[in-house]
Amino acid sequence: MNAKPLALHEDRLFPPDAPTRAIARRLYTQVAHLPIVSPHGHTDPAWFAGNEAFANATELLLVPDHYVFRMLYSQGVPLDAIGIPHADGSRAGVDPREAWRVFAQNFHLFRGTPSSMWLNHVFHDVFGLRVRLDAGTSDHYYDTITAALQTPDFRPRALFERFNIEVIATTESPLDPLQHHAAIRDSGWNGRVITAYRPDAVVDPEHEQFPGALEQFGEITGENVYTWDGYLRAHRQRREFFKSRGATSTDHGHPTSATADLSPTEASALFDRVVRGNVSPQDAELFRAQILTEMAAMSLDDGLVMQIHPGCFRNHNHGLFQRYGRDKGADIPLRTEYVHALKPLLDRFGNEPDFTLILFTLDESTYSRELAPLAGHYPSLFLGPAWWFHDAPEGMWRFREQTLASAGFYNTIGFNDDTRAFLSIPARHDVARRIDCAVLAKLVAEHRMDEDEAMEVATDLAYRLPKQAYRL
Repeated sequence: MNAKPLALHEDRLFPPDAPTRAIARRLYTQVAHLPIVSPHGHTDPAWFAGNEAFANATELLLVPDHYVFRMLYSQGVPLDAIGIPHADGSRAGVDPREAWRVFAQNFHLFRGTPSSMWLNHVFHDVFGLRVRLDAGTSDHYYDTITAALQTPDFRPRALFERFNIEVIATTESPLDPLQHHAAIRDSGWNGRVITAYRPDAVVDPEHEQFPGALEQFGEITGENVYTWDGYLRAHRQRREFFKSRGATSTDHGHPTSATADLSPTEASALFDRVVRGNVSPQDAELFRAQILTEMAAMSLDDGLVMQIHPGCFRNHNHGLFQRYGRDKGADIPLRTEYVHALKPLLDRFGNEPDFTLILFTLDESTYSRELAPLAGHYPSLFLGPAWWFHDAPEGMWRFREQTLASAGFYNTIGFNDDTRAFLSIPARHDVARRIDCAVLAKLVAEHRMDEDEAMEVATDLAYRLPKQAYRL
């Protein structure tokens, strides 16, 4: 095996000029080992409930990570070749070792991408690998990782503790019984794993699961969810149940950020059209818009922090969606408008001190023009970090540069990793901490901030702000 060495440079992502780099190093030393607060993400609570060993390298690091397989697919690698499950739960009969070999042979495709940084961090720091992944080292990687996963130190709870995770939030549908969260709570383990309320399937008339999900929503709650009042009562009931399982937030993945403030009569009439089916695209958008305002009203009552993740054309590849289902890397950012779209909601709740709304975007053009000025004014409004396609070093820099003037640091909420890839969580938080330290070092070097102030801000961004924003 003629392998090339794998090393993580201690100054990665820091400024290239020596004086500013030295400041960044000092700042980073203060935050590098702070506990990880992961207030929004998509890890599987079953991992922590059952604490079973992960099966192998492929099932843990390749199959769940759409950042990885979307790149492979873009270069002509069929999803069947790497064992991605079909929409009906079936899978091609590919050996996981062979799937890993396909990944290893194509690992060069990730050069310079955040996936490369995250994965190399996992390989180096979690599994102790010191040679690079390529076709020649594929079996060495697969065997090393898979063997480690069978040991007690690599069980989910042990990794949770090793990663110094203070709290992690998963994301579930209102239809989820949350039995895994109950099992975690009753197990006696001290790890804090909480849920978040994500009602997309029962609030989006254009969601392919909407009719069946609405029926199940009624069965679970015992409410007549085909009436407007019963439907709203069902949401309130499930939100309270989610709170009993630790939830401090809701999450809404709408195509746009549109909100509406209809009268009860208008909202009821709209809902009647929705439940009868054959709803127009205009009615579907108006209903989603009204639901965001209803969810904000409920948040004011029950204290759950509200998140909106808009602006994505999900499942753009129709053929892939039909064969493999949702979340297979075919989601594409959209142009998104916030100023007019959010005004109905903000007119009602923007000045409420007990309401918190966290906004995200995939449209970076809105950072300085719309989002930072909004967050820099409304007491209830905060900006989530660079998200999804933009949680790369360049995207994090752009986020800070374009929001700082209007929103400052304290109208943002620090960092959340928003990932399904459990082992990448320390790497993602490390990247965010390094970039924030680099940004702060630049401000210190330019004499725009004293270093002691930068130390406080770095700690706030890494630890205090996410805890505060998500009421943890």
